Order: sequence, then structure tokens, then C-alpha cells
Amino acid sequence: MLILALARFGGLRVPSEVHELTWDDINFDEKKIMVRSPKTEHHEGKESRVMPMFPEIEQAINELREQPSTEGKTFVINQHRGDNLRTRFLKIIKRAGVKEWPKQFQNLRSTRETELANTYPIHVVCRWLGNSPSVAMKHYLQMTDEHFEKALKNPTGKAQQKAQQSTTELGVIG
Repeated sequence: MLILALARFGGLRVPSEVHELTWDDINFDEKKIMVRSPKTEHHEGKESRVMPMFPEIEQAINELREQPSTEGKTFVINQHRGDNLRTRFLKIIKRAGVKEWPKQFQNLRSTRETELANTYPIHVVCRWLGNSPSVAMKHYLQMTDEHFEKALKNPTGKAQQKAQQSTTELGVIG
């Protein structure tokens, strides 16, 4: 469960970043997680990053932390190390009766990056998830149904007001 929470709500890369996570990387007092990134470690200053311990992750981490099997362990994820997590995840998806989607773990990360980008500046989101704005734009950020609905509802009314003003000036309305 924690692997999925880390992928979906933390945007961690699976399996590399999930398997690198140690209990020492989690600062429970400050609610921060240091993520080691084997994929980007060859770039100076990109070997790790710090991200917030989002509530969905905190709950899953605390549930695991309460289990006696974690005492004295270094790595947060000890079970399924070396397993093909994609195959296991596909079995879970099928058992749940959910339609399979491509690039399962990358799409969990993509969904989270899109959600966060709707709330926080893109440079902050990219710092938390360990990529650049150009990589986020090319590989992760998605257009959602909510984006479309928001555009149709036009909560600010500014574009609608300008459109009405323009058509009135042209003599189309009025």
C-alpha cells in the first residue's frame, strides 16, 4: 500500500526512488521526506530532493511504522524488494476490476504532478518531484476534465466580459 501511496501522492519513481527510501530520510517532526534519486544522481545537486510529507503519504507511512516488522529496519520498503512491481500492480488492478492503463507507475506520478501544478508554482512542484519544467511539460502534465470544466464555467468572468464587450462594439449584440 505504501508503495502506491509514494508513487501516487509523492510522485516517487518506482522502483528506484521507493526502494532507496530509508527511515532516516523521513523527518516526522518537520513532515519532510528526503528522496534519493538514482536516475538523476549523476547531475550535480540532483542526487536527492526534499518534499513535503503529504497527508496521504503520512497516513500510509504511519500505518507501516506501527507494524512491529519495521523495527530495526533501514529501508522503509522491505517487502517486494527485487520483485517486479509492475506485474504485481497489474494483478491488483485486474483483481479490482479496473481497466488497465499504460505506464502505470509513471501515470501515478504524472497525475500527482498535474494536481500539484494546479495549486503550486511549477518550479516548486518540479523541485519536489525531481524534474524540470520542460520535462514536466513534455512527459507529465496532463489536461484534465476539470481544466475543461473550469474553462467552460469561467469563474472569473473576465474573458466572457471582454467577449461580450467586443461583440457589442461590433454591433452584434444590442
